Amino acid sequence: MTTIYCARWALPVASSVMENAAVAVDGARIVGVGVRDEIVKRFPHYNVQDFGQAAIVPGLINAHSHLELTAMRGFLEQEETNFFQWLRKLTFARAERMTADDLYASAAWGAIEAARAGVTCLGDASDAAQASMKAVCDVGLRAIVYKEVFGPDETHASEQFAKLRERVSILREMETPLVRVGVSPHATYSVSRKLIELVTEYALDESLPVMMHAAESAHEAALMSEGTGLFAESLKQRGIAWDAPGVSTIRYLARTGALRTKPLLAHCITVDDADIELLQLSEARVAHCPKSNLKLFHGRAP
Repeated sequence: MTTIYCARWALPVASSVMENAAVAVDGARIVGVGVRDEIVKRFPHYNVQDFGQAAIVPGLINAHSHLELTAMRGFLEQEETNFFQWLRKLTFARAERMTADDLYASAAWGAIEAARAGVTCLGDASDAAQASMKAVCDVGLRAIVYKEVFGPDETHASEQFAKLRERVSILREMETPLVRVGVSPHATYSVSRKLIELVTEYALDESLPVMMHAAESAHEAALMSEGTGLFAESLKQRGIAWDAPGVSTIRYLARTGALRTKPLLAHCITVDDADIELLQLSEARVAHCPKSNLKLFHGRAP
């Protein structure tokens, strides 16, 4: 279908703001952007849709989402001041109370909300990646769906890695020109060094995009630098050995080789100048999450 979309303004990114603007679209391709009168003359047989006092902008990108958790909105509010308890409640609820159909419905709900808000591209971290991939495909969004892997116990790293590979092979069959699969070793407090290293080599060999939560909270910083805090206590209670590397999360990821994947790192709040330099040198990317950071009292990213 050929259509000219008109509005008071257009923000084409590659040039300055246009007034009395029009965007000509042929099927899924933009074929013209400019002043309305000029575009209408160039494409005289196109249908015209006028949005009036509005702005036409490129689709927005949400670089870090968890679509499968949309249905938990309001469910975790009492735990928001305690990140550790928030994570525990979320994890147990997803595992024990949400069926495969629930996870798809939740992901589809989130994908529809994204589209209605003008978001056309997502970086979605998902344990239920099949549900999330189906949801974004059904809604028609562009996305990388990062299959999450967990496993802080190094003795189970090979087993967890084998399961990840099996699931990624299934997810790759679901890929489309708009939707790709990636991998996500969840975070340094939930994934052992050995598992991070295995996933890193796998991602490099298979050209898979990588995403991790990194330097998100004071609890994580204490675990990494001193081996103390709530994450350390939880690992100890579960009988999982943990030797604190004595460095920041970003330096630790550099040591493990994970930064070689040029990962997308979500949050990056507890970072210093040396960490930022490492991120720059490795060409890693950061997904800034101000709403989440505020909601969970994590602080402000530099």
